[in-house]
Amino acid sequence: MKISVKVKANQKTQSLEFQSETECIAKLKSLPIKDKANQELVGLLSKHYGVTKKDIEIVSGHVSHIKIVEISNLD
Repeated sequence: MKISVKVKANQKTQSLEFQSETECIAKLKSLPIKDKANQELVGLLSKHYGVTKKDIEIVSGHVSHIKIVEISNLD
């Protein structure tokens, strides 16, 4: 499953707001420095979907605030 994620870094709270099944806004506490925001996003998505961090891959947008994320091993 692929989803489009709009990332808002350096927020006070951490959350996922789903606009539809394949689009969401991720509010992250981390700054987008040295891949910390991407790592936080992967952790947040893994908790939400109940999969391991290895099952989540950022396909495109590593340095952009809009990312395409692929989630595998969903039941």
